[in-house]
Amino acid sequence: MTASATAPARTPVSARRAIAAATIGNALEWFDLAIYALMATYIGSTFFPEGAPGAQLVQAYAVFGVTYLIRPLGGLVLGAYADRHGRKKALVLTIWLMVAGTFLMAVMPGYDTLGLAAPLLVVVARLIQGFAAGGEFGAATSFLVEQNERRKGFFGSFQFASQGLATLMAAGFATGLTALLSDEAMTSWGWRVPFVFGLLIGPVGYYIRRHVDESPAVADDSGAPATGRRSPMLAVFRDHWGGLLMAGGALVVSTALNFILQYLPTFGIEQLGLDDSLSFTALLITGVILTFLTPFVGMLADRFGRLPIMVPAALLIGGGVVPLFVWVTHVPSFLTLAAVMTILGILKACYFGALPSVMSDVFPARARATGLSFSYNTAVGVFGGFTPTIAAALVAGTGSQISPGYYLLAVSFVSLAALAAAFRTRGVR
Repeated sequence: MTASATAPARTPVSARRAIAAATIGNALEWFDLAIYALMATYIGSTFFPEGAPGAQLVQAYAVFGVTYLIRPLGGLVLGAYADRHGRKKALVLTIWLMVAGTFLMAVMPGYDTLGLAAPLLVVVARLIQGFAAGGEFGAATSFLVEQNERRKGFFGSFQFASQGLATLMAAGFATGLTALLSDEAMTSWGWRVPFVFGLLIGPVGYYIRRHVDESPAVADDSGAPATGRRSPMLAVFRDHWGGLLMAGGALVVSTALNFILQYLPTFGIEQLGLDDSLSFTALLITGVILTFLTPFVGMLADRFGRLPIMVPAALLIGGGVVPLFVWVTHVPSFLTLAAVMTILGILKACYFGALPSVMSDVFPARARATGLSFSYNTAVGVFGGFTPTIAAALVAGTGSQISPGYYLLAVSFVSLAALAAAFRTRGVR
């Protein structure tokens, strides 16, 4: 039996503080990652050599994807730190690392001033942010699901609800800025405003996380000296390969869909000729859905089971995304784009509301943060970080605007296979 199974549930006040600590800090961190994707057009114009706008966009998205390659390393290092020294210390550390990368993005001069040093420094900033985000998922998810064994679906759902909140904030900035500022102002300085806001990660995130109680599982196991335990990295790779495959595989369709949702506003602008502000408003609607529907799905999962909700959602995502792409390309309007993103947002919330607790259940408490971080970041790096690049390249290479839909159809089968394996081998229900 794992430590989390025997740890006492927290009082309602302590539980609320835990949710606030993980949600607010996580949302602020993911805000910086999301805003880069939304501002990619302007970032490409600022930091990459002049050329075709499409080439600059692909370069900007490529940097977005390349930095995801360091996230498994960040997950291993910071996840192991969380398993050995506590979730709380790891969450405080990730805040400060993220702020360093955000600061670079907020103040760095562009290509016209620095030349080739500009895109290189963008890569450095994104690598720092990617490393920090790599450890955030495992530490925050472990911290949440360990608060209450009987309500782990509900508590764990706030991991992804906080990402929905990040999408909501990022879309809000993108919508407001593109509505108020000209294209010249956005390219010159407007895109930097959200990154300046992201610097609030430091004082706000540090204060909240510094004053929250440690996870019950870690606190219950505090008598065991960290120096006497087997390395969490060694334990994960020696004993929990199956857990890594199941957790990462279950995540694949969710993370690919997440980046498709972030790509769709740019798709609407670049491919469908829609207004910038209206396209970002559609993502704003999706952010509201993901923020508020996800915890409700987590609560239902605790009552009725997780797989009965997740499996139909995965099937609908895989089977429905191509017709939705056909619809939005044949009826290119704001209402169509908003409807498509609303449908996908609802399906995503239904799938990933219970996903954190499912992923957590395939690892023991002493290696949970490491296992979650590595499986999550590997799946995100392979199937998520490059999804906008793949989507843009598919459209450019095939000439078909619906081609990104087939990519999502393919990855949905990967997640269904992982859920089936978790059911058979881990008893996940």
